[in-house]
Amino acid sequence: MAESIRSQGLDSEGYLEREGSLARVPHAFRPVVAVARDRLLEVFGARLHSAYLYGSIPRGTARVGHSDLDLLVALHEEPTDADREAAGALDTALDKEFPQIDGAGTLLYGRARLLSEPETYDLGWFVACLCTPLLGDDLAEYLPRYRPDSRLARETNGDLALLLPRWRERISRADDTEEALRPLVRSMSRRLVRTGFTLVMPRWNGWTSDLTEMAEAFGAYYPERAEQMRAAAVRGYEPRGDRAVLMSYVDDLGPWLAEEYARVHGVKATRASGAGA
Repeated sequence: MAESIRSQGLDSEGYLEREGSLARVPHAFRPVVAVARDRLLEVFGARLHSAYLYGSIPRGTARVGHSDLDLLVALHEEPTDADREAAGALDTALDKEFPQIDGAGTLLYGRARLLSEPETYDLGWFVACLCTPLLGDDLAEYLPRYRPDSRLARETNGDLALLLPRWRERISRADDTEEALRPLVRSMSRRLVRTGFTLVMPRWNGWTSDLTEMAEAFGAYYPERAEQMRAAAVRGYEPRGDRAVLMSYVDDLGPWLAEEYARVHGVKATRASGAGA
């Protein structure tokens, strides 16, 4: 059995470090980030509490023409449907204006929810460790420090069993076209790899957001499923619209992973309607 020998992504006291920074944003993406920052202020004004970057751009690993722009916005109040429509319009405009990015996505939450007790080890951890401050008062100052332990694993990805029926429905409704299936392969591959990684995270004793590294960490503890997870990591970066792959996710890898996750870490605590990342 693999031993806990890693400390990647941890500080000297064993807490998770924030993984990104504005200093790491590649030069090609800096104009996109600057415009996004200005337009967030225009769209949300005084209602905006803070805004963050996450994903490959603040990690410094973004690829021109392949990587998307990921934003998280905290409002002083809970977002409305109009807020979500405005964010969607902003995402569309940025994607059309900047060929450097392959899509843009903005997550919207109210400040109170991000700092709520039920979200401390899910959305709170996400903001504190995986998001890079772009605007406003950094919510990480009001959140605890985090270790790569079983509680964090359970509260971040312990809900895969609940997702699988929704995935099956999305797959059944999707057309058999590359345009329809490719985004599903990409998103589901990434979720499975990240879930596989957090399954072993406490034993691996560290953090990475690199899908290839995640798959290798998982494979060290579950060699019988290692090739499946490596293949999912590849599809997370370079997806192809393959319905057979999607069905293998919901009929084989996904159910097995959900059952093993519940056995090892338990099930994610129930959230109020609409909660969850």
